[in-house]
Amino acid sequence: MSLYPSLEDMKVDQMAKAQVQANAQAAAIQAPPQYPTQAAPQYPTQAAPQYPTQAQAQAPMPVAQFSLYPSLTDYMGLSLTPEEVRANMPQVLEPPPSQAVVPRPPGTVVAAPITGSNNMGVMRSEIKQGVRQLVCCKDASGKIGLRVRHVNKGVFVAFVHKDSPAALAGLRFGDQILQINDEVVAGWEMDKTMKYLKKCPPNGIVFAVRDRPFERTITMQKDSSNHIGFVFKNGKITAIAKDTSAARNGVLIEHQLIEVNGQNVVGLKDKEIAEIIGAGSQTVTITIMPSYVYNHIVKNMSDSLVKKMMDHSIPDL
Repeated sequence: MSLYPSLEDMKVDQMAKAQVQANAQAAAIQAPPQYPTQAAPQYPTQAAPQYPTQAQAQAPMPVAQFSLYPSLTDYMGLSLTPEEVRANMPQVLEPPPSQAVVPRPPGTVVAAPITGSNNMGVMRSEIKQGVRQLVCCKDASGKIGLRVRHVNKGVFVAFVHKDSPAALAGLRFGDQILQINDEVVAGWEMDKTMKYLKKCPPNGIVFAVRDRPFERTITMQKDSSNHIGFVFKNGKITAIAKDTSAARNGVLIEHQLIEVNGQNVVGLKDKEIAEIIGAGSQTVTITIMPSYVYNHIVKNMSDSLVKKMMDHSIPDL
């Protein structure tokens, strides 16, 4: 079973498969008939039937070319140029009659005819399963550049200072810290965690981290008006437009925008977030978190600190 970054990818892939199957069936129906090699029987009362010569039998017959779908240039509000179709959806293009249909390789998990298999926003936004290890140090001031918050007996990253050791190590807003220097932090509160970090040596601070368990990613496609179909205020999604990519792909209100194409947008003004979305490609991947969890994580944190000093760099792959 295939997985798709967005509903639009799924629909276009299904259309492409149906088109290829229809062309294959049309070619099979009009294939040259196979005749027996034995001599034709002689009938006394009627003339012998006329069979085509060997050259005529081997001559290719024209295959009717038709399309199940008239055009993909304006599908579901998307503007797909022939160049984009050729680059990302070669299976949509009708193969010539003599070209065999090549099956998809086994083991394919993700099909992304619109998004593309190497979309940087999708890859940067990916929430990985499992636990990863990060090694951090302290700067000249003896700081890591990190603040945490306890939620449901877990410790979560609430703030990463820009250009700090924590940012360079790869810690992200919403990461769950499981262990620090072999000390399991389950059940620790914010104050205990911060005091422990202050006592850590300046080098070789080892974190065991689970990747953003309260967050999820949604990939969408811009329409011909460069819109994806949701409204947000102070980073919180407040409305979903009907018949848009946001509605089709399951964007929900009462959720906070955390990242756009993998870039942290916590603390940015709505205008700045809109500019990041608008400047991106046709495919947009957002990372969201339920508002009640977000509000708890950033509770009692200075707005000016988050807006001015939060790390908003684009993560490296």
